Amino acid sequence: MEIFQTIWNALTTENEILTKIVSIPLALIESLVTTLLFTTILKISSTKKQKLLYVFSFSLIAIISMYFIPTPYNTFLNVLACPILVYIIFKTNILKSILAEIIPYLFFVIINSILYKILVNLFPEITIEFLLKIPILKILCSLIMYAIIFIIYKIFNFFNISIPIFEKNKRKFSKFIFINLILGTISISLQLYLSILYGQILSNYTTLLSIIVLFIYFLTSIYSLIRTNKLELTTKQLEEEQLYNKTLNILYDNIRGFKHDFQNIMQALGGYITANNMEGLQSYYKDLLPDSLEINTLDVLNPDTINNPAVYSILTEKYHLANTFGINISIDAFMNMDNINMKTYELTRVLGILLDNAIDASKQCSNKQINITIRKDDKVNRQLFIIENTYSNKDVDTDRIFEKGYTSKGKENKQSHGLGLWEVRKILKRNNNLNLYTTKTNEYFKQQLEIY
Repeated sequence: MEIFQTIWNALTTENEILTKIVSIPLALIESLVTTLLFTTILKISSTKKQKLLYVFSFSLIAIISMYFIPTPYNTFLNVLACPILVYIIFKTNILKSILAEIIPYLFFVIINSILYKILVNLFPEITIEFLLKIPILKILCSLIMYAIIFIIYKIFNFFNISIPIFEKNKRKFSKFIFINLILGTISISLQLYLSILYGQILSNYTTLLSIIVLFIYFLTSIYSLIRTNKLELTTKQLEEEQLYNKTLNILYDNIRGFKHDFQNIMQALGGYITANNMEGLQSYYKDLLPDSLEINTLDVLNPDTINNPAVYSILTEKYHLANTFGINISIDAFMNMDNINMKTYELTRVLGILLDNAIDASKQCSNKQINITIRKDDKVNRQLFIIENTYSNKDVDTDRIFEKGYTSKGKENKQSHGLGLWEVRKILKRNNNLNLYTTKTNEYFKQQLEIY
């Protein structure tokens, strides 16, 4: 009995050492429910291994900072550790990594504010310092908060509620989301501080109204965020449909023209065959082939075949640009582009620069031709984007083209050119899974982007 009495006394009296000891399992529980919450709300794809790795990593950092780093510097370390760990372990974007910290924090702030007000009403002598120093109170309050967070997670998971943060958001839009949530976090944190500071002075109705208003603000912000994201996605889809419609119109006109001339084409072919004029037939077929290839290319150039909206947009835009210079483009796509192992923003920059260079070089030639091949090499587990184009400057130095300011377009163009491939080289250096091989033959200049 004396042992139990001793334990009870330790739990019900101020005991800083025991409070730190009980904080260790509490840190693990908090990390677990927080992970479940933000991976559900933000739709972050994750495995059990990733979740456990994050829980133990963040808990370890929190425990070390609690024991060895003085307040408030330990808080700063935890604030920095959370988004960094989310970014590294779950391999998500920066915006989601930051939101993974902000959203659970907002829930904890609101729940903590409500619980504290309830406790103040029941026990007027209780202060926040008192709650933090009494082990049994710290355990009970923490477990109640974690239970509420777990219930909220279950509700979000059951009704499949989430905040759709799209990977391809524009940077300005991402900044808007981030600033909005930061301001909301600051306002709720200030409200929590004021409710704790004046909790025993303010009336229950005032405090309750304040909490309700804050909660409504929080829900409204989330709703606005969801609606704005949906609008952004709809706008992108509309832009893609407009590009596709433009492609379909050209394809339709070409097929109409081809169909109109089909009978004449067949008669001409029959004439060569009847006359057994194979040389003439070969020449006629060679002249007919470009029109057929253009129709095949336009057929490939659709969102179902090129199922990455950003890549589709770049290819379509550059196709129509090349068309204005009379350049023939052949596109062969043999790869599912849902999971490209490269940041979309960087991939579109690289493709845009390589295609612009191919168009600039090809338009100077009598034979204006660009060939694009997109395929997967399963033998070495790599994704390939191959661009080859005709070119007139056979003396171009493939070793120097990536230098800043180097251009094969002449001295008068050095101010406006010579930076594209230099930017490509910077992107390649930032990623250890990318290679770009540059080769040339008498007919084609070739760039092969390899993504591992």
